[in-house]
Amino acid sequence: MSLIVRNAEADDVNGLTELMYEYIVGFYKKPKPDVEKLHTLIHHLLEKQTGVQFVAEQNGELVGFATLYFTFSTMRADKTTIMNDLFVMEPYRDTEVETQLFLQCQRYSQDHGFAFMSWITAPDNHRAQRFFDKKGGVRGDWVNYSII
Repeated sequence: MSLIVRNAEADDVNGLTELMYEYIVGFYKKPKPDVEKLHTLIHHLLEKQTGVQFVAEQNGELVGFATLYFTFSTMRADKTTIMNDLFVMEPYRDTEVETQLFLQCQRYSQDHGFAFMSWITAPDNHRAQRFFDKKGGVRGDWVNYSII
């Protein structure tokens, strides 16, 4: 089996859309975003100004994606990345596909001079927590909030 992990490209929009819907609606059970909004996000990330997306391609089929957003840390007075998404289809979880997507995000952050890469996962996503623990992730002390 041929695994390629690479930057997302314009030709990936349809496959990436399907993966993102599977992630948002299928995995996290959230409402399905409007396709135009999703495509706007994908195209924005293709510009690599405020973030970047990577895809995992197995035998010519997209089977996973990861998204990094660029931001800053006041504490470090430096730029950082947030790995907002790391998703692979069910048969590829706990495989090299997932590992290589994670490592691609980590390498990108290091190679482009970011101070660190951070991420969060759902409190009940114990499989992902085990994965991140094995990859050397350090659990933070901060409590996350959000508001509209």
